[in-house]
Amino acid sequence: MKCPYCSHLGDKVVDSRESKEGEVIRRRRECLDCGRRFTSYERIDEIPYMVVKKDGSRERFERQKLIAGMLKACEKRPVSVSALEKVADRVEATLQDRPEKEISTVEVGQFVMQALKELDEVAYVRFASVYRNFRDVGEFRKQLEELLDAGE
Repeated sequence: MKCPYCSHLGDKVVDSRESKEGEVIRRRRECLDCGRRFTSYERIDEIPYMVVKKDGSRERFERQKLIAGMLKACEKRPVSVSALEKVADRVEATLQDRPEKEISTVEVGQFVMQALKELDEVAYVRFASVYRNFRDVGEFRKQLEELLDAGE
C-alpha cells in the first residue's frame, strides 16, 4: 500500500477491524519510511462477470449454466463431472484474467468444444451440433468428416 504522505510502498498493519455488517475491513497502517499512520478499507469487488451473446446482449456469467450444457452433451458418455468442472474452472480463470470482465459466447463455445474434443469426441459432436446450430444432416456429416480426418 502506498503511503499517502511520502508515497513509500512499505507499511505494516497496526490494527484490523471488520465492520458490523462484515462487508468492509478497516486497517490502520504505519509507513515503514516516514512512520505516519493512515487508514485503508478493503471490500469485496462484486462486479459480475458478463457473457456477450451473439445478438450483442449481455447477461451474467453462470457457471452452472455452462456445466449443464456440457453435462447434456456428455449424457451417457464416460466423462466425469470433475473433468467438466475443470473445463468450467478454466473458463472462469480466463474470465478473471481479463480486465474487461466479459467474454463472448463464441469464445466460450470454442473453448468448450476444444476441451470436449479432447475428453470425448461424441460429446464434442453433440455440443457442436447445438452450439453451431446445424441446420441439416449435411452440416453434421461435414463436422464428422473433419473429426475423422483429424484422427487419421
